[in-house]
Amino acid sequence: MKLTALTLIIISINAFTALAQIDTVYTNTEKIACNVKEITPDAIRFIYPGEDVLNSIYKNMVQKVLFKNGRIQTFAEATSFKTINNVMDYNKVTITSIADELKGLYKLGEVSSKAIGTTVFSSQENVKERAYRKLKIQAAMLGANTVLITFQRTEGNKYNEDNSQTAETNLTGIAYSNNLPDLEKFKKLLANRTDFLVVNEFKLWASDGDVSQNDEPRAFKINNIINENGIIFIDGNLAGEKRITKFQLANFNNDNFSVQYKKGESDHNLVISF
Repeated sequence: MKLTALTLIIISINAFTALAQIDTVYTNTEKIACNVKEITPDAIRFIYPGEDVLNSIYKNMVQKVLFKNGRIQTFAEATSFKTINNVMDYNKVTITSIADELKGLYKLGEVSSKAIGTTVFSSQENVKERAYRKLKIQAAMLGANTVLITFQRTEGNKYNEDNSQTAETNLTGIAYSNNLPDLEKFKKLLANRTDFLVVNEFKLWASDGDVSQNDEPRAFKINNIINENGIIFIDGNLAGEKRITKFQLANFNNDNFSVQYKKGESDHNLVISF
């Protein structure tokens, strides 16, 4: 008995010693036990214990590193990205035109918007602001917290007797996030159920100036869940909608989950109760 207890103590000491001799990288989704070799302006390079292969992870995906000597280093890159819990968090979406700022982030989809002044006296800045707001709303519908602008065209008001033109802004971008919904956690909350109820719907038409909401309940059925390179899609059926059967999972919590789909010139986000 004494030998067994002593053996357990020795094993525990050895395990603690081994743990104390490695670094820990905390990403947005996991903890990586490793030996950090280098921190560059863009990435962290490390090797796993017992291996010689050099791995790297972009700093955008890392919250902090706990070094074996006890020192903690945090990274502003990851903390600068906000969490999008629902569509109305669209003001938390960041707009950028610098691709290097998005290294390591997940591409969720393409977004675009257009805003036109109502008269030739419309404020060009107000029109531009409206186009950016619509772009952020589309991104939030996908669960994205960052948009990379790939195209922008802004024209001011033009007025003359023969031809008048109101201010106009056109934007195109790619929606990104530094975090993706966890598939296993999502399946656990589903608890093998397939039939659910939509409790809220957000809709944005191409010609709309803002997002609209509809809280009329609708049935939603899950037929299959598809993982496409980390992006989760749901093969399902929405009551009253026969053409759309593929929905992109945007986010979820303990009470509900939301999915995005596009139909013609309108973007939709459904909030579905667990």
